[in-house]
Amino acid sequence: MTRLEIWGLDGFPEVAPGDDLAALIAGHDLRDGDILVVTSKIVSKAEGRVLAADDREKAIDAETVRVVARRAHARGETRIVETRHGLVMAAAGVDASNTEAGTVLLLPDDPDASAARIRAGLRERLGVDVGVIVSDTFGRPWRMGLTDAAIGVAGLPPLDDLRGRTDGYGNQLDATVTAIADELAAAAELVKGKLSGVPVAVVRGLGDLLRADDGPGARALIRPPGEDMFRYAGAEVLRARRTIREFTADPVDEAAVRRAIAAAITAPAPHHTTPWRFVLVESERARTALLDAMRDAWIADLRRDGFSEESIGRRIRRGDVLRNAPYLVVPCLVMDGSHDYPDARRSAAEREMFLVAMGAGVQNLLVGLAVEGLGSCWVSSTLFCGDVVREALDLPADWDPMGTVGVGHPAAPPKDRPERSPDTFIHTR
Repeated sequence: MTRLEIWGLDGFPEVAPGDDLAALIAGHDLRDGDILVVTSKIVSKAEGRVLAADDREKAIDAETVRVVARRAHARGETRIVETRHGLVMAAAGVDASNTEAGTVLLLPDDPDASAARIRAGLRERLGVDVGVIVSDTFGRPWRMGLTDAAIGVAGLPPLDDLRGRTDGYGNQLDATVTAIADELAAAAELVKGKLSGVPVAVVRGLGDLLRADDGPGARALIRPPGEDMFRYAGAEVLRARRTIREFTADPVDEAAVRRAIAAAITAPAPHHTTPWRFVLVESERARTALLDAMRDAWIADLRRDGFSEESIGRRIRRGDVLRNAPYLVVPCLVMDGSHDYPDARRSAAEREMFLVAMGAGVQNLLVGLAVEGLGSCWVSSTLFCGDVVREALDLPADWDPMGTVGVGHPAAPPKDRPERSPDTFIHTR
């Protein structure tokens, strides 16, 4: 039976920039196989990650690469952000506690490297082979309270992959990957505490975990964006939508598309109507027939406009984006429930109301697809050949195609979106 001992190292001095943490820890009794859990605050202090900052929010801005969610409250604002380390946490880990007034602590620049330096320093001074975890405090979605987790690891595997093994009943485990480093960080916090002034804990009894090299580090604990089912929340959800023009050949989950359409039809519409219809082009035969018919109509239009065959060829090759997408959705507008007016002005305004509702539905669809992990691009080409699309897809005469959405798995991450100031688009009266 595995027996663990966990205790804090008492009598630790106040850490200042330039201090050698390995030298400070080396004054305690350590053995081969011990695992040290070191709070990130003293690592930040030793590495000079102390910032004189009266405005903590500016320090958070500087450490943030992506705002995941934010909420205002009586004490100010809470932001959940992704740091440049890839960590998703409150306030980018910028901490104003356990530091002098007027200063804040930033996370270590490279926590894995910090852990490796402490490990190497203890090997040099004491001749012991230990593992090192640098820990910090995290909140958890759907759970109250905070716990410590590993942000830096050296000398032990951060994860234990149990997939393929069998449990005591002979059942094969298919999804269980245990976050060993996080479990140890949380357990160690029980003897360190937030107010006790004990920044380092020793875990003894898991020497079998140690490895000769430093290992992959805590980076292995960060879920890749493509596997993150909860990547988008709050302020970030609208920015999830990006235009994707190159797709892989991987099949599209039809159920995911239908869930995105369920989001699409929550859009507002006039007169309590439901003006949206979404044609799912799922078969290769229907997809090819639609795209061929649209291409032929476009070529005919270009010839009538006097373009040369060479110019037409270039335009067709450049504009045939939808052929790269393995799945197509054709949003259509229906005017069911619209009001009849005797004059053209009000009739035009009525149609514009329905068009606005259609645009809201398409935007919801695109965001819903992105949240499902699918890439998409909205192409307006069906607006120029509605009759051709209706014939190719055998649609009712009163269904008005509003472009086509190509859907698939992105072949590459989208390029960074240039920042736009909302002030450019705001006019106050």
